Amino acid sequence: MQYEGVLRKMQSEIGSPIQYYMVFENDFLNVNQILDKHLSINLIKYQCLNCGSDRKIYRQGFCKTCFYETPAAGDWIMRPELSTAHLGKEDRDLEYEKKIQLQPHIVYLANSSNIKVGVTRKSQVPTRWIDQGAHEAIEIVEVPNRFLAGITEVALKDHIGDKTNWRKMLTNEVDDENLVEWRSKLKRHIPQEAQEYFIENNGETNLEFPVLQYPTKVKSLNLEKTPEYSGVLKGIKGQYFIFGDNTVFNVRGSEGYYVGLRVN
Repeated sequence: MQYEGVLRKMQSEIGSPIQYYMVFENDFLNVNQILDKHLSINLIKYQCLNCGSDRKIYRQGFCKTCFYETPAAGDWIMRPELSTAHLGKEDRDLEYEKKIQLQPHIVYLANSSNIKVGVTRKSQVPTRWIDQGAHEAIEIVEVPNRFLAGITEVALKDHIGDKTNWRKMLTNEVDDENLVEWRSKLKRHIPQEAQEYFIENNGETNLEFPVLQYPTKVKSLNLEKTPEYSGVLKGIKGQYFIFGDNTVFNVRGSEGYYVGLRVN
């Protein structure tokens, strides 16, 4: 089987285990169905996710020009506390920013390699947790806009981490935690503006990833340095492929790369 197209983050569907899909312009692949099979990947060219040009990808799937111009790469994407649409203030495109920022957002705890706090749109639960490789997660607050979620995350980061150790996540060096207890402990640190949105009674969400074999020591595949690679696919976790030779490949981190895939 052969597939070809520009890489975007894998789509996912919660289940036991989670189902992963790669969607190209003319191809569709349920990645779970190729576990334990030989997968070859080769970099053909670049294709910016915004302008579609064959220009080297700079960040987040965009060429350098688009990264600094498209509203989809504004600073508020990575730093929600910088959101200003609730004030009617434009960053790059106010209509786009209103569409994304002025909708319900969740501040959550997720355990991928350690407990971390994060922010996502409500519509992206549990997709965001799956993308991060979290085996358990819980909502803390549900607020009406991205700004309130951002200032809540900033306040909680003083008391708990906000980063994932991707190597620990991929080698499955993880411990279960009582996220309900953690949520209760963190409640008093939530800003006054968001206190009324605290979620009292929900439980943890547990996630099962389709992994047959975890790596003992991870080797990251960079298609710019190694444009052709072949290996036996042993698992998918977060947005990573895990291969039998301890190689891991970050699909989302390679967005905008136009690749050929061969399965045999």
